[in-house]
Amino acid sequence: MQLGQYAWYDGNAGRTTHPVGQRQPNAWGLYDMHGNVWEWVQDWYGTYTAAPAVDPQGPAAGASRVIRGGSWLNHARRCRSAYRNYARPGSRDGTLGVRLLRTAW
Repeated sequence: MQLGQYAWYDGNAGRTTHPVGQRQPNAWGLYDMHGNVWEWVQDWYGTYTAAPAVDPQGPAAGASRVIRGGSWLNHARRCRSAYRNYARPGSRDGTLGVRLLRTAW
């Protein structure tokens, strides 16, 4: 499976997280965008509108934030950035992480 070249998931992670950069980067040079740990994103979790949208933001407020990318505990089908899950702010779990972001100059 090609995913194993780019991500840690239930098929290859040995039920634990791994240091960033041990798998191949994606086409944009980013490591671990899929698998290893779920990543918190800014959006509140909620249903999207039915209208087509680029980078939909979700609701303005809510009880849970979106997490994306899947983790070492998940099957391959959940280890993709398009798959959304959610967690309440302040949640702690061995499958949750953070990716620091810097805007391009």
